[in-house]
Amino acid sequence: MNTSTKLNKMIKVAVLVAISVVLMYFDFPIIPAFPWLMIDLSEIPALMGGFAYGPITGGVIVILKVLLRFLLKGTGTGFVGEVANIIIGLALVVPAAWIYHRNKSKKTAILGMIVGALVMQVAGVFANIYILLPLFNMHLEGAELMAYIFGGLVPFNGVKALLVSIGTYLLYKRVSVAIFKVDHNFGAKKKQTV
Repeated sequence: MNTSTKLNKMIKVAVLVAISVVLMYFDFPIIPAFPWLMIDLSEIPALMGGFAYGPITGGVIVILKVLLRFLLKGTGTGFVGEVANIIIGLALVVPAAWIYHRNKSKKTAILGMIVGALVMQVAGVFANIYILLPLFNMHLEGAELMAYIFGGLVPFNGVKALLVSIGTYLLYKRVSVAIFKVDHNFGAKKKQTV
């Protein structure tokens, strides 16, 4: 990769990080019983970057967006929200981009996003039980913990993964060639040869 190409990629990644940070400001709760579970769509640019440049780049965008948002706004959760955002973002973006990069096609993009959504669910449950809830001094057990996981966390992460995946799918086809100069075949119909 020559210097001009590296610079071009760095500029595009920086733009994706900036868009992600802006999207983080538009967060909203979807489950009234658990108002701290706030959805934002900041993983869309991270997933697009991961599809365009690989899973490491997608992961870097996830981490940078959280760090930048923290520098701009600080933390209202004692860093628990930031840690959660990084864990969940990486769990969705990295597997999805990794699968897509092995064989770039519409099918592998969809498969990658499905696998990423599943990894995100598992990571979300384990991270909440063993890291996030204890850090937030929330000691849920038994039925209370199950109610939180299956009545709040799993549906929340499911909706988030679905919205991010649909948004990425609809936008990536439009920008992959025009902006990223990659993936000319994403969404293209194969020509029949005679």
